[in-house]
Amino acid sequence: MPELPEVETIRRGLSDKILNKEIINIEVKKANLLRNSSASFKASLHKNSILSIDRIGKLLILNLADNNFLLIHLKMTGQLIYLFKDDLVVGGHKYFLSNTFPNKYSYVIFTFIDGSALFFNDMRQFGYLHIVDKAGHEKARAKFGPEAGAKDFTLKQFKAIIRAKRGVLKALLLNQQIIAGIGNIYADEICFRAKILPYRIVDSLTDSELNRLYQSMQYIIKKAIAKKGTTFKDYRDTDNQPGNFVKYLKVYGRKDKPCLVCKQAKIKKIKLAGRGTHFCPHCQK
Repeated sequence: MPELPEVETIRRGLSDKILNKEIINIEVKKANLLRNSSASFKASLHKNSILSIDRIGKLLILNLADNNFLLIHLKMTGQLIYLFKDDLVVGGHKYFLSNTFPNKYSYVIFTFIDGSALFFNDMRQFGYLHIVDKAGHEKARAKFGPEAGAKDFTLKQFKAIIRAKRGVLKALLLNQQIIAGIGNIYADEICFRAKILPYRIVDSLTDSELNRLYQSMQYIIKKAIAKKGTTFKDYRDTDNQPGNFVKYLKVYGRKDKPCLVCKQAKIKKIKLAGRGTHFCPHCQK
């Protein structure tokens, strides 16, 4: 699943391609991916245009010319693919059945006045598209906590959030209503950099540990954005290239391999908060 850095890369890449172009046709092949009726979805977008693309956490927010908003979440296997002649831009997941589009997973297709097209592909059909008005937009944003890596998310705010919670640290980091944008990969890397075990109970964390956790969160997310995300099986950036942050991973995906920092322990993997979780039993306490 694309996380905050990957979705931010997609946002930036598509912002160079699809803004201020009239949408002249919308084809919906899988209505279950829409949270509107197919008829109202098409009617809202026909002859409309996208003025800008925002994001909160992993949710893309396309600001429309009619003052409504198109919300897009890629979930597990979603892709956004822009195609204009030989200009191909892909954001999301890497699977292709062919070099031509649309393909069998192209379930929603936007055609622009210049002949370019945007495809929403989703192999497992967990993603969604939803047109909302201003109130719906505000409601969607209200579901997210402050965003990891944001300049206005201060250490003081972070400590207040953590100290008000109970439970396992990693579960808290993954909860988008508490802190937006952190997924499985970055939660593991944040905990490792902070030298804190991901299964620690949050009310056991000391003030100095909270300081390290905050600094690690800000560092990891900002660096991952700068490197256009992380690639394993699925993610590609909007140039269809692997994210470069994979070179900087210290624990994720390194089960049973020697720790790159201490050289004394092997990386362990356990199930935590429903997700595979990696950590170094020597470096993290």
